[in-house]
Amino acid sequence: MTAVRNVIIIGSGPAGYTAGIYSARANLEPLLFEGIQPGGQLMITNDVENYPGFPEGIKGPDMMDLFKKQAERFGTQCLTQNVDKVDFSKRPFRVWSEGQEYQAKSIIIATGASAKLLDIASEKSLMGYGVSACATCDGFFFKNKDVCIVGGGDTAMEEATFLTRYASKVHVIHRRDSLRASKIMQQRALNNPKIDFVWNSEVIEVLDPTKKQVTGLRLRDTVTGEITERATEGLFIAIGHQPNTKIFEGQLELNEVGYVIVKQGTRTSIDGVFAAGDVSDPVWRQAVTAAGTGCAAAIDAERWLEANESGH
Repeated sequence: MTAVRNVIIIGSGPAGYTAGIYSARANLEPLLFEGIQPGGQLMITNDVENYPGFPEGIKGPDMMDLFKKQAERFGTQCLTQNVDKVDFSKRPFRVWSEGQEYQAKSIIIATGASAKLLDIASEKSLMGYGVSACATCDGFFFKNKDVCIVGGGDTAMEEATFLTRYASKVHVIHRRDSLRASKIMQQRALNNPKIDFVWNSEVIEVLDPTKKQVTGLRLRDTVTGEITERATEGLFIAIGHQPNTKIFEGQLELNEVGYVIVKQGTRTSIDGVFAAGDVSDPVWRQAVTAAGTGCAAAIDAERWLEANESGH
């Protein structure tokens, strides 16, 4: 039986590693489960140019490597393992990974969210080479280019409108003939001269993985089944995000799409369990906001331990 830890952090990325830095500096000796693919969504972000302190920009994986080194420098113990199961029903809280049980007085959840993708092979191989799931992160790289965006909700309209600041033309590809987006977002996009709509269409292939760049799309008409090709220089996927909260179902209060509900900063529905980063943020979803809430969760956990443990 392992010792009861002061804090276990579940998840890496900017939120998890920042929580590690702050809780390690508070002498809480945190144990951090990185997952088997550490670093979160920044691992598929080629260039991060909007994080303060990196005027020349930095590659997402390089940035996460620096975050991790900093967390470890102060004594965060990182395990490159997934957490399979949790039990928050009694204290100490219990966490299972690779068949082993770990116990902690407090928990910080930083498991993030994953952009929903189209689930086609060519999309994956061109991710970061003209395919992106974040217009606010990558729009800048598509100055004066012709781009396409897939989706029909508010996120897609917002990102399409945002992309018109850079791209010469934005084509919205939607599998139906009407949008799900709110009326105001629809109007904004429909009235924008740089945006046009490709209705009743779905992307079945992104061209051209052999060239390591996006040159076009293969589309299927959802009504007639006809296959056509369209030249383009970029593809943005805006069909929503899925918070990585499956293991917390039935344990914590989640909203209707699965985000952890937080109140008073980072507190969840269970006293002593905190959440940070994209797992509880359907709004901003940026590395810098994730790091900020990671810091807040660590401070919240430290104060909660002081109040509840009378010293640790």
